[in-house]
Amino acid sequence: MPEVVCNTTPLQYLHQAGVLWILPKLYGRILIPQAVTNEIGAGLNAGVNSPDLTTHGWIEVREVTRSPWPIPRDIHRGEAEVIALAGSLPNSKMILDDLAARKHAHLLGLKFTGTLGILLHAKEVGLLDALLPVVNCLEQSGFRLAESTRKDFLSLAGES
Repeated sequence: MPEVVCNTTPLQYLHQAGVLWILPKLYGRILIPQAVTNEIGAGLNAGVNSPDLTTHGWIEVREVTRSPWPIPRDIHRGEAEVIALAGSLPNSKMILDDLAARKHAHLLGLKFTGTLGILLHAKEVGLLDALLPVVNCLEQSGFRLAESTRKDFLSLAGES
C-alpha cells in the first residue's frame, strides 16, 4: 500500500462530517507534516472544530527538512510540506483540496486525491452507504462546492 500524506483541510472537513474514521480503513496509516499539525493545533486553540491528532494513533507526523522543488508563493506552508513529504516518498499519494497545490502537484507528476475523492472511494468499497448526507454536512461546515460539481459528484456516486 502506498504512503498517504494528508493536508489540513481534508482532515478537518472529514472530522466535521463525522467520517474521519474512513481514512485508516482505506489507507491504514496517514502521514502528515509538522505544518499540518501546527495548523490543526492553531484551529483547536481558536475554537475550530478540528480533530485532536493525539487521539488518532493511525496519524503519523513526519518532519520535512527541505522540499526537493521550489514551491510557488501562492501555496501555503501546510500544502508545501505535504508536497515536499510526498515527493520524498516513492509512489506516495496526497490528499489535497487546495487548487493551487493540486496544480503544482500535477506539474510535478505527483498523485493526489481530495476530500470528495476519498468519500467516493469509501462508498465504492462499502464503507459509506450514502454521500448526500455527508456532502450536506460538509457544506454546512463551509466546504465550498459549485452546484455543477455537487451534481456531478452525486451522479458519480449513484445518488442523482
